[in-house]
Amino acid sequence: MKGKIGSLVLAVLLVLPIAALGHEMANHKPAVLTGEIVDTGCYLGHAARGAQHAECAMKCVNGGMPMGLLTAKGAVYLITMNHDNPDAFNKLKTMVGKTVAVTGAVMTRGGMKGIDVTSFKPVVTPS
Repeated sequence: MKGKIGSLVLAVLLVLPIAALGHEMANHKPAVLTGEIVDTGCYLGHAARGAQHAECAMKCVNGGMPMGLLTAKGAVYLITMNHDNPDAFNKLKTMVGKTVAVTGAVMTRGGMKGIDVTSFKPVVTPS
């Protein structure tokens, strides 16, 4: 009897984390968000952004600084790398200081917003 209970407890302990992960991922909603790619350090530190800051931002991002997506409404989304396909995230690093439409799962936790990038397209802004 003890062996059966132990096996049941072990099975539950192994299945619960997998079920929780599936539930967690189901809460993420796919979306397309448009905004400027910023390096979060300089943007948060001194509102640096735009073409005049692109060279510095590129150095920061290539050095490991996280990227953010700054929307027209002033919201900033942390850009995260999709674990199944990191290509879009890595290519997005070349778009710092430019406006893009990012597609991915939108997430929020503890007041932080993020988007797990699966693809993006440059947005041509009128001159």
